[in-house]
Formats: sequence, structure tokens, C-alpha cells
Amino acid sequence: MSEIQQAVQEHYGAIAQSVRNGSGGCCGPTSCGGSDPITSNLYDAAQTSGLPLEAVLASLGCGNPTALAQLEPGQIVLDLGSGGGIDVLLSARRVGPTGKAYGLDMTDEMLVLARENQAKSGATNVEFLKGTIEAIPLPANSVDVIISNCVINLSGDKDAVLREAFRVLKPGGRFAVSDVVVRGEVPADVRRSMELWVGCIAGALEEGDYAARLRAAGFEDVDVDPWRIYQIDDARAFLTESGVDVDRIAPVVDGKFASAFIRARKPAAAQACCGPTCCT
Repeated sequence: MSEIQQAVQEHYGAIAQSVRNGSGGCCGPTSCGGSDPITSNLYDAAQTSGLPLEAVLASLGCGNPTALAQLEPGQIVLDLGSGGGIDVLLSARRVGPTGKAYGLDMTDEMLVLARENQAKSGATNVEFLKGTIEAIPLPANSVDVIISNCVINLSGDKDAVLREAFRVLKPGGRFAVSDVVVRGEVPADVRRSMELWVGCIAGALEEGDYAARLRAAGFEDVDVDPWRIYQIDDARAFLTESGVDVDRIAPVVDGKFASAFIRARKPAAAQACCGPTCCT
């Protein structure tokens, strides 16, 4: 396991344990409540109604990929980095008993929490898998839609993630994720300060780079759509307490980080890849 994977696993394992003990969780040091500019107001009451409280408390994302994905009955859905399972359970409702929703996570504590939430919800068309998003434990051409919620940015090998997503999608299958992106250039020292604020922006790609990597993996109809722009005042109190001169970095930070909806499609005639080069 890489150093990055180990750090991510330890961080999110602790969050899962805190949720199981009756506390909430969050990407960063702020509480996941109505005032958090990253995680607030992602799901409406109709969506969370009937879900286990622990699934809602463990929602660590930056968007709502289930709303983005336009899921249909009978489809097979895969959530990369499924955490406590909220997006898997919501997807299972949408694809119905003739469909299936997979959740993939590498953290044992999150898998325990997700399976507990599945049992509480009564969902029978759900399966949680252990593994990494860089090596998806599913066969090629087996999934209709891939979703993910603020997880791909945490990977140390994003190109491997996108190649694997392409491999497991059926021809014509769709990639519909929420992730954090960087809008333009940000000085390295400033970026590190912002990563102190919200751990889940660590490793975020510049929006144009994200699109280019998707195309390089074989995807088409690529669209990166920032929808929630983070402002410096959202982080002012935390950064000031951390000794950062907020007014100094404000001009190069304001509006540079955002939650984005990222869409792409595997070509209908695409050949599945089994490694760095496509099989012949």
C-alpha cells in the first residue's frame, strides 16, 4: 500500500469509527453541518428519508453524484470510494430490484459501517467490495454507470483510476462523479494552506487537466462543470487560527477551488483495456 493510500485509510477509518460511536464525520476540520461550504445541502430530505442515520452522518462528499448520474431501473452502478454507503443506497433505490449497486472501498472500518447501513436499510440489490479504486475488482464491460463522491482526488495514481473506470464500464457506459477541482494556477504554498483547511482537496486536479486525463483514458463527451465555488471567507477563521495570513493569499485563492460535476462516456464501440495498452 502506498503512503498516500495508508494516510487516506487511517483518516477515513477513524471517521467511520467515530460515526459508529455516535459522532459525525467530515472531510476536514469543520463540522459537517449546514455551515460547511463543502458538504452542506447536498441531499434533500426526500432522498435521506428512510436511510440509516449513520449513512447520512458518514456522508463525506462534495456533491450528489446520484442526482447527476440519471440512473435507470435495471442498471448496474459502481461507487468508487463508497464510504458509509449513502450514494450506494440511493443508487440502489433508483436502479430497483432488477439492477445492482456496488460500493468499492479499501477501508475496513468504512466497509463495516456500510454493511451495517445496508442491513438497516433492507437493501438487497447492494454489494460492498473491498479493494482500491486503482485496481477495481470487477470484470471488464460489467458496469453501466460509475459514480464517485470526492474520492478520486485522493488517489496518488489518478490515471490508473480512470483507466480502470474505462475498463469496467460497458461500451456506452457513463462516468458521472463529483470531485474537487482547481480552477487555474495556485502557488504551491497557498495550496498547502488550503489543504490544511479541507483534507479532501489534497491532490485535486486542475479542471482542464482532469478533462485531458479522461480523454487520454479513452473517454469522450467529457464535461467538467464547477458548481460550488469556495471563497476565502469560508476558510478565514480556520486559516487565521493556523497562522496563515489570509489577506495575503486571498487574491490567489478566492474562487480557485470548487466542487465539480464531471461527466464522460465510454464510446459505444470501445474496446475494453486489460492493461496499459488495449487488448487485441
